[in-house]
Amino acid sequence: MQLRILKDKILSKLMLVLTLASVSLLLIIGIGLYLHSAPIIEKSSWGTLVTSSVWKPLRGLFGFFPFIMGTLWVTGIAIIIALPLCLLTALFITEYAQGGLKRILVPFVNLLSGIPPVIFGVWGVLFIIPLIQNHIAPHFVEFSTGYSVLAGGIVLAVMIFPLIVSIVSEVLNTIPQELKDASLSLGANKWETIKKVILRKALPGIIAAVVLAVSRAFGETIAVLMVCGNNAVVPHSVFDAGYPLPALIANNYGEMLSIPLYDSALMFAALLLFIIILLFNIISRVILSRLERKLAS
Repeated sequence: MQLRILKDKILSKLMLVLTLASVSLLLIIGIGLYLHSAPIIEKSSWGTLVTSSVWKPLRGLFGFFPFIMGTLWVTGIAIIIALPLCLLTALFITEYAQGGLKRILVPFVNLLSGIPPVIFGVWGVLFIIPLIQNHIAPHFVEFSTGYSVLAGGIVLAVMIFPLIVSIVSEVLNTIPQELKDASLSLGANKWETIKKVILRKALPGIIAAVVLAVSRAFGETIAVLMVCGNNAVVPHSVFDAGYPLPALIANNYGEMLSIPLYDSALMFAALLLFIIILLFNIISRVILSRLERKLAS
């Protein structure tokens, strides 16, 4: 008996150590990025770096505001496009699709998650760019090359589509059948049951799925940089070119590092991306906790 208790204590302590080691990686990454960003932070204040729109590395001017806005534009467009489609798809798979059709749809959605990002980028260049340039943009602006935050948002929406659908489908499958039957027995039809019972019960899980998808969207690189235009200006419409932070790092790291402070500037870009994702997850967790308490009351 004492041996079993000792083994249990050892295993619990070991799991605690491994858990703390995993969590500490977040702190190690943040400290490492800050130390490598220190030279540019010492030269310019955080406020100047974050709010300035001037990007002239040869003159030692590094303004990150266009890259921050490019990241937010692309990610926001992707979520606006993907969320309704993913939610309706997940509802159809879990509530309406019959056995044969469901067996076809689920593997097809999962297959999308296995496609390399560069393939999505090529698809965006060959199909989305001409679609925007020749058919969508002429109705709203005089001229657009098609390389825009809208193109980046569309490509990114397709990339995060299988992730959201898979998670939301799993969440919807956890809704007890008794709740659905009770709603139907009270006279509600299928759609009323989905709106008033299923979606309400699954709302925390849906928000969690969106948080995971947005976290991934913030860091997508190859496909986005192929279609966004990579112009260091603040986008003012969906048809303007953008330059997200991941694209800035991927395009320039390893090149032109002989320029003073350029490598530090790229590390600061990575630090900004790290902070944006961290803050977004913290805020989302707070909102999710309050929502869960509200629904439980």
